[in-house]
Formats: sequence, structure tokens, C-alpha cells
Amino acid sequence: MWRSSVQRRCFHSSLSLMKKHKHSGKSAVEHRWLARQLKDPYVKASHELNYRCRSAFKLLEIDDKFHILRPGYSVVDCGAAPGAWSQVAVQRVNSAGTKQNSPRGTVVGADLLHIPPLDGAHFLSSHDVTDPATGAKLQELLPGGQAHVLLSDMAPNACGFREMDQERLITMCLSLIDLADRILQPQGSLLCKLWDGRLTHHLQEKLSSAFGSVRPLKPNASRKDSAEMFFLAQMYRKPVR
Repeated sequence: MWRSSVQRRCFHSSLSLMKKHKHSGKSAVEHRWLARQLKDPYVKASHELNYRCRSAFKLLEIDDKFHILRPGYSVVDCGAAPGAWSQVAVQRVNSAGTKQNSPRGTVVGADLLHIPPLDGAHFLSSHDVTDPATGAKLQELLPGGQAHVLLSDMAPNACGFREMDQERLITMCLSLIDLADRILQPQGSLLCKLWDGRLTHHLQEKLSSAFGSVRPLKPNASRKDSAEMFFLAQMYRKPVR
């Protein structure tokens, strides 16, 4: 398994970097963050495999199990910055055309932040995916105006009040159901991140009203002490108009 081998390779580099930053004048909080990063095998692996951040391994793990990303599929990455999930999507749906004998898919991402360019993906930086105008632009970029998969690793800037932060993220996830109504094709899938809390069940109910299957997931790459979890909603039932 790559995980154990990365942990072994990470050990010696972690020691050297800790010594380097020991007298750098960083605060105690910064030192704790650095120590956690240096001990994290997913951080090390993201560098080795050229992923933009460790979150790529959450999507890789989920897709390895449920196969939501297939060659030829169209994917929308909501809250795409810095682009790690889009990197995975590009590889899995073959949107860069690197697999000549496989169908070529489409990856479109949007975020309020700047998203560095990525071969095989079209990014809408400075765009709010909860804004209907952004939905219209996404629709223009998708073949036939529809996507097979909606991905969302987006989250609001934390204000420090846990329940308020959770509620804001749940509201963002609920907006994805409206986006699905516009651009997700029948039987499509939605994968969204949330912070577990009192409104988790409410979101699950809303998703269950629009999708045939809704699974709560906690990938190994999600830190154990984090409230982070994901809902994988599949078999979208597009409303009849």
C-alpha cells in the first residue's frame, strides 16, 4: 500500500523540516499546523504525485469505490480552487485526451477564488456557483448543457462559531440541488462536502427527495478529528416540467 510507504519516506523529511522551522519565529499555532502537515502522509503523497492539495485523495478513494467518474463523462467542480479535484476528474474522464482509445470527457470548474489553469479543464474564476448566472455559464460550457457529475469540495470561510459555519455550508450544499435542476442529467451523481451537525439530516432528506440513493461517507483522507464528511447522491430524478 502506498500509504505506509509514504509514511516511512515522510519521517526523515519531517525531522529536517521541523529543525529548519524551529527558530523561525512562528507562533505556537503555526508550529502545530506545520507539525501536522509534516506528519500527514497525504500531504507528502500530493507533492510526490503532483496533486495541488491532499484533498485529491478523498475523491480518488470515493471514485475507486463507487466509479462516479468515467471516460467521456462531463463533470462540474464547484468550489474548484486550487484544482485538486479537477485534476482527478481530468484523469478519470479523460478530458485532456491522454487516453486515445477512450471517450473524451469534459471538466468545468468554478470558484470565487482564482483557479490556476489545468490542461483538460475550463475554469470560471471569480464566479459564485450559487449564483444562477454562473449556472447559465456552466451550462454553455457543457456538451448538450448537461453534466453527468457535480462535485463540491467548497466551504465558506469559517467564522469560528461551529454551528453557524455548519449551517452556512449546508446552505451551500442545498444550493447544489437547484444547480442540479439546471445542469445535471437524469441518473447523474452529486458528491458534496459538509461539516456534520444538527442540519445534516435535513440535507440528507433534501438530497433523498431528488436522488434515488444517498450515502454518507468519511474517506480515510479526511482527518479523524474533523467534522468533515461527504454525501454521495446518485440516480438523480430530474423534475418533469
